[in-house]
Amino acid sequence: MVLAGALATGLPAPASAAAGSCRVEVPGAEKSVSVCLADLTTTGTRATGHTVEADWAGLTSAGLPVPGAVPGVQVDGYFPDTSTANTNNGWNHDAQFVLRLPARWNGGLVVSGSPGVRRQYANDRAIGDQVLAEGYAFAATDKGNTGAAFFDDGVRPGDALAEWNTRVTQLTVAARAAATRHYGRPVTRTLAAGLSNGGYLVRWQLENRPGLYDGGVDWEGTLWRADGPNLLTFLPPALRAYPAYAAGSPAAHQSILDAGFAPGSEFLWDYHYRVYWDLTQRIYREELDPSFDGPLAAGVPFCASGTPSCDADYAYSSRPPSVARAVERISLTGRIGKPLLTLHGTLDTLLPITRDSDVYDRMIAAAGRGDLHRYYRVEGGNHVDGLADAYPDRLRPLGPCFRTAFDALAGWLRGVRPPASATIPRPADATPADLARTCSLG
Repeated sequence: MVLAGALATGLPAPASAAAGSCRVEVPGAEKSVSVCLADLTTTGTRATGHTVEADWAGLTSAGLPVPGAVPGVQVDGYFPDTSTANTNNGWNHDAQFVLRLPARWNGGLVVSGSPGVRRQYANDRAIGDQVLAEGYAFAATDKGNTGAAFFDDGVRPGDALAEWNTRVTQLTVAARAAATRHYGRPVTRTLAAGLSNGGYLVRWQLENRPGLYDGGVDWEGTLWRADGPNLLTFLPPALRAYPAYAAGSPAAHQSILDAGFAPGSEFLWDYHYRVYWDLTQRIYREELDPSFDGPLAAGVPFCASGTPSCDADYAYSSRPPSVARAVERISLTGRIGKPLLTLHGTLDTLLPITRDSDVYDRMIAAAGRGDLHRYYRVEGGNHVDGLADAYPDRLRPLGPCFRTAFDALAGWLRGVRPPASATIPRPADATPADLARTCSLG
């Protein structure tokens, strides 16, 4: 969808908007277009062309509650950048962002980076709707490069991923200044929130830029560690074993379990092999270890073990030290500097919980920061909530748990301690409709 026409035309300002308040300047932006809208949530922006539904498709369950209309100002734009993969708004320019400023503001700002290699509107439904309805301003970035060929950005291994962190920091600083100027009073609370790669960005910001934030919610963030585990250590054995598993091999089944994938998640393996495991391994390996497959760009899709340059045979621990150094550039330490709530599903079949958030929780404790962390393991949660609609009796969506966690973070910052870290069981008497709407953390 091309948004340029809608953004240029805009809608009449809400009755409460003061003269001139539809114009918002974003410091450092090379381009920005602002417009007053009657509704900043996805209900309104989908109708007016101020979101791109393809950016957020599949990330939430159909039953996630929809808030009422939130009038305010939307700003779309981009920061200076040389990469051009993001086609949103007809701009063919990366480092795109969206900033939404509700007419009734509570003084807070929520900043988010996109999950996967999606674009800046990817969090509109999962995160933006709720925080806007609660009165927060909301800013999101495409992280500076997008799409399955994101590894083409940058000069040396790890550049594209390192840019993600820089772009979130850049947007946070700019959005705080823009909101302060727009409302005529300073931002009183800045929160980071994100899922998957966006959750990784929350972790990294709270470790490395804690002065910019008051806290964050990490929804199944990606774990990068130079000495593992990371997705380059657990995806190759799954890729190598899956064809034999599908043919009925008990040994191959055990190999996938040994890689970290949860018992009971087998019904999800075929989908993840076809949609996630192969592509994810190849494109992130290409970003961090391009020499593995020589002149090829992200290897050979769905190659059989034994094929030259096959990612199913990739062995991270045997690669040259330069690969670990590339991962070290983006690695996490656990040294968070502000309160963090982490959510992760026990049936996550892309980032298995035992190789990701379980490890990160231990890292935080080892760094002496455990008092700043709450960790909720959600029984039956998967990596994307759209699959909960396909398997309503086996999976539960995490979207409602994020909403509860976000409110728990806000309470924590007011002095109300959140529930203790725990595994959240699936309520025995809950219907799929109940689970799509509510989630208790304690």
